[in-house]
Amino acid sequence: MKWLAFALMTVLSWGLYGIFLHSGQTAMADKNNALYKSFLFVGLAYFLTAVIAPLCFLVARKATWDFPPQGMAWSLFAGIVGAIGAFCVLLAFGNGGKPGVVMSIVFAGAPIVNAVVALLQHPPAEGWGSIKPQFYLGILLAATGGCLVTFYKPPPPKPAPAPVSQAAPAPSPARVN
Repeated sequence: MKWLAFALMTVLSWGLYGIFLHSGQTAMADKNNALYKSFLFVGLAYFLTAVIAPLCFLVARKATWDFPPQGMAWSLFAGIVGAIGAFCVLLAFGNGGKPGVVMSIVFAGAPIVNAVVALLQHPPAEGWGSIKPQFYLGILLAATGGCLVTFYKPPPPKPAPAPVSQAAPAPSPARVN
């Protein structure tokens, strides 16, 4: 059951991803270039997490440095697809999308794409007719869930009114006796 713990950690980290990414983009305070600046730091984070860390693990585990071309190609392609997805999330934010809506669409739609592509890559052994109706129901529920979360997300709280500044009392004129 270790896999489940790791899967749930992924849910947590990717669930936070959109919120933190939008916060970073907003904090860049550069309307014209904020999404590019934010994506630059996403790339730096990927470099630290996905290049330096695995290199350390490979060295520590005394791994061989044999990388089969097909494994390299698929892994590189997966990284490119993932980076394009991260960039498109930023583009969605940069064009008015809100994290709760964008990420609901992404996380409801991604499992559907995953299921369809996995079936196309590895068709059922007993043919397409052997797919149980529950599979199709799951796809429908994922799409419906994404729509419901997107359309009925509670509105954020109204911004607090700006404090009214009290003007300092005008100094009284000096009395001349």
